[in-house]
Amino acid sequence: MDTRLSFSRSPLLVVLCAVTVLLGTRSPTAAAGRSCADTRQVYAEKGYGINTAPLTQISEFFRELIELSEKSMNQMFTKTYGRLFTQNAHVFQELFVELRRYYSGGSVSLTEVLSDFWSRLVERVFSLVNPQYHFSDDYLECVSKHAEQLQPFGDVPRKLRVQVSRAFIAARALSQGLATGRDIVNKATKLTADSECVRGLMRQWYCPLCRGLPSLRPCRSLCLNVMKGCLANQADLDNEWNNFIDALYQVSEKLEGPFNVELAADSISVKVSEAIMHMQENSVTISTKVFQGCGSPRPAQGRSKRSPKESGGNRRPFRTYSPEEKPTTAAGTNLDRLVSELKERLRPMHGFWVSLPHTTCNDEKLAADVTNEDRCWNGQARGRYLPDVTGDGLVSQINNPEVEVDIARPDVRTRQLIMELRVVTNKLRHAQSGQDMDFMDSEEGSGSGGGDYGERYNDDWPGYGPYSPPYNKPSHTPASSPAKPPRVREKNGSKKNRKPGMVQAAAASPLTFSLVPLLSLPIMVTVAPMWR
Repeated sequence: MDTRLSFSRSPLLVVLCAVTVLLGTRSPTAAAGRSCADTRQVYAEKGYGINTAPLTQISEFFRELIELSEKSMNQMFTKTYGRLFTQNAHVFQELFVELRRYYSGGSVSLTEVLSDFWSRLVERVFSLVNPQYHFSDDYLECVSKHAEQLQPFGDVPRKLRVQVSRAFIAARALSQGLATGRDIVNKATKLTADSECVRGLMRQWYCPLCRGLPSLRPCRSLCLNVMKGCLANQADLDNEWNNFIDALYQVSEKLEGPFNVELAADSISVKVSEAIMHMQENSVTISTKVFQGCGSPRPAQGRSKRSPKESGGNRRPFRTYSPEEKPTTAAGTNLDRLVSELKERLRPMHGFWVSLPHTTCNDEKLAADVTNEDRCWNGQARGRYLPDVTGDGLVSQINNPEVEVDIARPDVRTRQLIMELRVVTNKLRHAQSGQDMDFMDSEEGSGSGGGDYGERYNDDWPGYGPYSPPYNKPSHTPASSPAKPPRVREKNGSKKNRKPGMVQAAAASPLTFSLVPLLSLPIMVTVAPMWR
């Protein structure tokens, strides 16, 4: 007899329709046109509801926010600054290229990205407000080096860094956390049952056939003991899994409030415009200080001051969205609705691994109802099952009467998954404070939004106003960031020597069969793609 058993994992068929390439990009047209009709049909034939199966492949969400933000800035600045913007558009394009790289898991420091952007922008704007002079590359390099001292853009760069960094850090951590959770679920549900587990499964489900009692279901307590013995290692995931779910939930709440990435992306164009106007309005004072520090520039031949129209004198006011008209992506939802749905699906995920034996044994096709304890298969004959139900986890199986478990030999793969959960949970917890663990060593103190995470501003978000949750400001003074090497100037604004590192999900090892029925776990496989 073939001793390999396979429980249904039909709910995971949603993956065939919902999962997109986690760290790559996908054509919105292709995503929108791919139907899930075939998958939904198979899903229904397995006896499961099709409410959790989408009609079409789910588009990526956060990537579209970045695309919409860049498109909005291009349209807004083209109308406002005209040719002056289009001639320097590559400076802004580079910013969004780097933001996409960061979100996609690239080895990109948001602090460095924004610092480089402001350095390039101050050089362009300084040249534009002083058209009567000719500035060499070395002179403009001097201008950018004095920018931190002069603060030509006022306090806007710091505010934008805090807003964008904490929002993108939280968004990336949540997206990667959901992907990691999905991978952990896939790995944990694939294992080779040992001989003791197979013996227990055979005795509870197939022995009644040999006794001429084919319709007799195993007693619920017998089923629980067998399943707890077979799933002892998975149950040990539960504590770290619960911590992981809590961290996901808390980051989700941050994205609903001060770390709202939808509003952060929308604020980029507004803040940059404020910075440019600040420098224009204070151009005389700033230029005088620059001339004192960098020397007198050489007058330009045949150039004069621009007219107010060319200088942006006809600047149009920027509008913000009211709550009723907040933008939606091609996925058909805005961030508030998406986060609310995510939180709703996360709540029942607590205690998932220790509840799996109960999930299995509550299925009337697999075990007798608790009301039929006297009319069920007790492992020997028809009658009540007398032994007590054992506890959860590996150690508790020392007295399991149905499955002999070696509690001195924990499963190595399960221990590895526990470590993976701890790592991703730690990253999520740091993200709640606006800190990116990937760059904490190189940016101690400030980090990618690290040193300023306790601060808040009345104008943090356009049209949003001050938010109410209190934040504890660090009592210590953040360490200053280490000096950066001189920036390589490039005419087209491109950057070299960037490491295109991508966070890759580890591939699950092929195992003999699936043991765990994921009857209640659509969250990691259906929600994770929506956050890409």
